[in-house]
Amino acid sequence: MNRVLILVNITGLIIGISYGLHGPILPIFAKNVIGASYSELGLIGLANFIPYMFIPVFVGILLDKFNNGYLLAIGASINSASIYLLSIAQSVPEIMGFRIMTGVAHAFFWPPCESIISNESNENDRVRNISWFTMFFVLGFMIGPLLGTVFLEELDITYRILFQVTAFILATAIVSALLVSRRKRKDHHQRFSFASLKEMKRFPEVLILLIFCTSSFGIILSIYPAFLNDNGMSDTDILLLYFAFGVSRVVSLALAGKFSRRTSQTLIAATFAISAGLALSVISDSIILFGVALVLMGFGFSIFFPLTLEIILSKTRKEISGKIIGAYETVFGIGWALGPTLGGPITQSFGDQAPYLVFFVIGIGVAMLAIVSRKKLEPRRIQRF
Repeated sequence: MNRVLILVNITGLIIGISYGLHGPILPIFAKNVIGASYSELGLIGLANFIPYMFIPVFVGILLDKFNNGYLLAIGASINSASIYLLSIAQSVPEIMGFRIMTGVAHAFFWPPCESIISNESNENDRVRNISWFTMFFVLGFMIGPLLGTVFLEELDITYRILFQVTAFILATAIVSALLVSRRKRKDHHQRFSFASLKEMKRFPEVLILLIFCTSSFGIILSIYPAFLNDNGMSDTDILLLYFAFGVSRVVSLALAGKFSRRTSQTLIAATFAISAGLALSVISDSIILFGVALVLMGFGFSIFFPLTLEIILSKTRKEISGKIIGAYETVFGIGWALGPTLGGPITQSFGDQAPYLVFFVIGIGVAMLAIVSRKKLEPRRIQRF
């Protein structure tokens, strides 16, 4: 693996640690300290994800014009500031404002990393390299909750201090991003255009699967921790559950190269796994059952990313890959925003188990669609490792 890819993976690890350290705790902080309702938790999640519906499109255009490492450093800087500001939040609107910043920052993190990896890879190792990067990010997301347990239980720090510590950890990613910028310089500049984004219309089945996956993921990130808390899970229990979630994601990504040999079958299995995890959440009453649910969903959420991106990139001209990556990430933003937007009000109106039951039913329908469309869910070249 070359030095650019190593630096990108290090950046992903650092940012993953910061996300895992504060992400599962934020909904609990908002509910128990600020007094947010489930509907307001949904709005906080929406505020976090809605910038990702639009900003990646513009970042994707910038990827084909500017040094990707500089864009990555910008994202790390904004992200660090937004998390630090959570430590002084006193109301739901303030949290929403700071989460909007986080959403913008995330758009300057994921697409530049994907673009750098794609440019540094050939068609035979692209799935592997993207999977390894995602695995480093998820590994950080897995380590983060364990650090959070140490900080909250052993060091007895407050939620607000935890956010400050997280911000300083994330700030170190600026260094690795700047090192990437020194080694990765643009040697061509594409014309500023949205025309290539029409390419995404060629993949309706992939888009439907992605929207289901990301909207479910949005609920798990923004509402599920509070749901666990209301069902008797302590802060430590929740962090340990998200550690198990991270383990499942890391293992799945480590095997992504092998799974890519049977892309359509794996995506169908991932959809059923997410649906099963959602259904199990409805009937769970112990940390073991919740752990099984999160392990199932961890597999599904993680394996979706490298395989669906490979389907699209394998059928796209490389010279517009940056714009396509931006459009692809915009789909993630739509799903991430849709999940909390629906999940919060559904919970408030019909009870805390309702959104998981609704998305379970939707998931079964999406899995049926994937079975019918399985030939369209294969990349142009099946990767082998």
